[in-house]
Amino acid sequence: MASTDFPAEIRALRSTLADIEAVSDVEAIKADIARLSEEAGAPNLWDNPDEAQKVTSALSHKQSELERIVKLGERIDDLEVLVELAGEEGDEDSLAEAESELTSITKTLSELEVVTLLNGEYDSREAVVTIRSGAGGVDAADFAEMLLRMYLRYAERRGWKTKVGDTSYAEEAGLKSATFEINEPFAFGTMSVEAGTHRLVRISPFDNQGRRQTSFAAVEVIPLIETTDHIDIPENELRVDVFRSSGPGGQSVNTTDSAVRLTHIPTGIVVSMQNEKSQIQNRAAAMRVMQSRLLLLKKEQEDAKKKELAGDVKASWGDQMRSYVLHPYQMVKDLRTNHEVGNAASVLDGDIEGFVDAGIRWRAAARHDA
Repeated sequence: MASTDFPAEIRALRSTLADIEAVSDVEAIKADIARLSEEAGAPNLWDNPDEAQKVTSALSHKQSELERIVKLGERIDDLEVLVELAGEEGDEDSLAEAESELTSITKTLSELEVVTLLNGEYDSREAVVTIRSGAGGVDAADFAEMLLRMYLRYAERRGWKTKVGDTSYAEEAGLKSATFEINEPFAFGTMSVEAGTHRLVRISPFDNQGRRQTSFAAVEVIPLIETTDHIDIPENELRVDVFRSSGPGGQSVNTTDSAVRLTHIPTGIVVSMQNEKSQIQNRAAAMRVMQSRLLLLKKEQEDAKKKELAGDVKASWGDQMRSYVLHPYQMVKDLRTNHEVGNAASVLDGDIEGFVDAGIRWRAAARHDA
């Protein structure tokens, strides 16, 4: 215990917290809380439930953000007092407690530091995540379903609200594709580092000869559009098809033509929704996702033009960004950040915090170097 230079460590903690406070702009957060609190207290707030939910969610996020920063400052103050008292009394138990608290605060600061890196144009938005099976047949469809469960479990661990909007089931097992929303601030900035091609290597449970199989699935993450985005889609550019929902469902899901498929004719983008109760609700949900994809496409085209003008032809993301190996050994490794974990089962159960944090730091460094 005596080897720990507590004064130096505490100075380092205060310096890191000061950097976080500067980047986060604490005064701006307080101003946002005051404004949102006033809006949340309006007597007619719930006349528009969607807007009310947006206001209360934003207020809760801002309050939590400020509370995390304030509490960290208090914990550092308490740690300094504990170290002083333990040093004066030669209390080894208190020094051990201080050592443990130092480690805990350092970890929490590191996590909060990651949040400050979510400063991209759309990072503060909610997210729409789509998973599609790729090469690998039934194993790929099963892998797509495994990834869906992994992300929903990750969201559950974080206390995020999710809503599955569409699932297309494969014939033998698994999913052809699935789309879900994460209705939390900064969900896009957080989850966008998961976009790319994922690879699974395992002994196939669908192969009666027990051979090793490699399969692939693609993950797409787009920001959910807001009413201020103004993505207008002319009616003559949109084809609307209605059909009966497929797969498992409750009352009315499979008995009426409530499912909706939208096709944006100029780009070929297709969005299907079938999990709402009515055709009107499915169409509205599909339109939100369609507008989100067109918004992202527009931004990608603008970024591509900027890169072309700058003479930069390097790709930002590789075709394969992460491997999940279940045989002959267990390991999940991100090929961009080199972050790896030996417990593949835990990762597939939603324990991907380390991969997400490493991805956010990797992306921030790439943006800085660009």
